[in-house]
Amino acid sequence: MLPATSPESLTANQLDSQKQADNSLFVRHPGNPILSRKDWPYPVNSVFNAGATLLPDGDTLLLCRVEDRRGLSHLCAARSANGVDGWRIDPQPTLAPSPRDYPEEIWGIEDPRITYVPELQQYAVAYTSFARGGPGVSLALTKDFRSFERYGVIMPPEDKDAALQHWGNHKVILQARRGGWWDANKIGLCSPPIETTKGWLVLYHGVRQTASGSIYRLGLALFDIDRPDICLQRGDSWMFGPEADYERTGDVRDVVFPCGQTIGPDGDTIHLYYGAADSCMAMATGSIRALLSWLDTHSSADAENGI
Repeated sequence: MLPATSPESLTANQLDSQKQADNSLFVRHPGNPILSRKDWPYPVNSVFNAGATLLPDGDTLLLCRVEDRRGLSHLCAARSANGVDGWRIDPQPTLAPSPRDYPEEIWGIEDPRITYVPELQQYAVAYTSFARGGPGVSLALTKDFRSFERYGVIMPPEDKDAALQHWGNHKVILQARRGGWWDANKIGLCSPPIETTKGWLVLYHGVRQTASGSIYRLGLALFDIDRPDICLQRGDSWMFGPEADYERTGDVRDVVFPCGQTIGPDGDTIHLYYGAADSCMAMATGSIRALLSWLDTHSSADAENGI
């Protein structure tokens, strides 16, 4: 068994050497997957696509999408002192569908993204609600991830993969490319955008259809800090994709899908929490500076325009 390791225990030199070895901007934690259905205190089918945040006491909280054995999803919180192991999982669903009050949740709730709103001193949870009309985006506020104030649908079907940002009206800011690009089929937001000195750094997923099914990979884009509807840079290739066994085999093959991240005390280290193959949770570590540097050398006007 691998020893317990905190995300911060990977030094800069270790990160650099591992990145050179696997040519990836993110280094997978050696203890992956960090959460799966075998860890859950009640019977479930799968655990994946968790929103993430740091709590005031220093704990990492993952608000996991949990699919039950009917195929319907709810959200359940797991807390850890080091963000890797020793998870304390709520003994029952933390936020369950409430179709009587919110009929848009009749087929479950999925894929939460968490944003702390200082003005409200609350966490905003944007999540997918699923019903006959298709997926929509719903919103709930919470101070403690014990009780929630629900607002229902804030973006109508067919829409999903949203995070709360103070950006104004709902509009399309990035589109799937055309032709043979890795993200030509469809794209969507991954974890909440990251504010940097260069602009809003966005991780997004792109889907490519192949003869054997879809492949979900991750790309990068940078948006203007004052006008976030303006894309400044868009990577011309994917930068993280399914390679490990737990990412390539599961309920849905060949999927890496992050809904959350935490930033280390240095303001640069990013701990990316992602669903793997729609079956379990994994974590990878990277650098915001390295992501921005990669964009400088891996973007072009054609890529940004989606040609």
